[in-house]
Amino acid sequence: MVISRSLSVLHVVRTTWRVDLFIAIICTITYLVHEYVIPRAIQLPVMVPTLLGTALAFFVGFNNNQAYDRWWEARIIWGALVNDSRTWARHILQFASQGTLSVEEFEGVKKQMIAQHIGFVYALKDSLRGKPDQYYKRFFSAEEVEEVTREKNVPNAILTLHAKNLQRLADHQCIDPFRFMQFNSLITAFTDHMGKSERIRTTVFPTIYIYFTRLFIWVLVIFVTIILADTIGGWAILIGWVLGFVFHVSHQNGMLLMEPFDKTPTGIPLNQISRTIEINLLQMVGETDVPEAVTPINGEFVL
Repeated sequence: MVISRSLSVLHVVRTTWRVDLFIAIICTITYLVHEYVIPRAIQLPVMVPTLLGTALAFFVGFNNNQAYDRWWEARIIWGALVNDSRTWARHILQFASQGTLSVEEFEGVKKQMIAQHIGFVYALKDSLRGKPDQYYKRFFSAEEVEEVTREKNVPNAILTLHAKNLQRLADHQCIDPFRFMQFNSLITAFTDHMGKSERIRTTVFPTIYIYFTRLFIWVLVIFVTIILADTIGGWAILIGWVLGFVFHVSHQNGMLLMEPFDKTPTGIPLNQISRTIEINLLQMVGETDVPEAVTPINGEFVL
C-alpha cells in the first residue's frame, strides 16, 4: 500500500514510460501516414473525438470506481480481521478458566490456540497471494502441520483446529455455554473474512470493460492526432500524446487497484497487517521475543 503523500517525477516516469513511448509512436505514425501516405484523405469532424472522449470518460470512471471498491472492501475485511484476532486472544486469556485441566495443560491450550490463530492469518495471506513462504508452519507442531496440509484450503483446516480446541475447552468445563457461543461467533467471523477475501481474489473483473476501454483510448488518440494535424501540423503529435497520457494513466491507476491482494505497492499491506496481528497476540500472552514491525520500502509503500 502506498503511504507517501506525493509522487516524484522519477517514479511517474519509471512506471509509465512504456505507455508514454507507445503513445508517442502511435501519434507519430498517425501523423506521418495522414500527411505523407494519404495526405488529407480523411477529414474528420471535430465532434467525433468530443463525443468519443465523453463516452470514454464514463468507461474509465466506471472501471476506476469498481477497482477502488474491490480494494477498499479488501482493506475493510483485513481491518476487521485485526480487530477480531485481538478479541479472540482476549477472550481466551480472560474468559476461559482452568476447569478440569491441570495448570500446565490449561496454559498450554491457551498459548496453542493463540499461536494457531497467528498461523491462520499467515496461511490466509499466503493463500491470497499465491506465493506461500511457509511462515505459518512455525506456529504449529509437526502433527498439526501434517493435518492442515492434507487439505487444499489450509486456512480453512486451521479454523477446524480452532473449533476442536474450543470444544476441548467446553468438554473440560473451561468455558460456559454462553461464552462458547461467543467464541464460536468469532470462528464464524474468521470464516466470513476468509470467504470474502477469497471471493475478491477469485472474481475476475469483466475483461470486456478493460479491453474496450483500452481500445477506445487508442481510437481517440488516433482521431485527435488526425484532426489536429490539419490545423496545427506536427504539434498534433504532442497534443495527441498528452491526451493519450491522461486517459491511459487514469485507466492504469484503476487497474493497479483491481487485484488488492497482489504483492505490489498498490495492494493491501498483508505483510504489515499479519505482522501487526502477530506482535499484538504474542505480547498479549506475555512474550518478550517478538518480531519487528514491517517497515516501509524507501518510505513509499508497505507490502
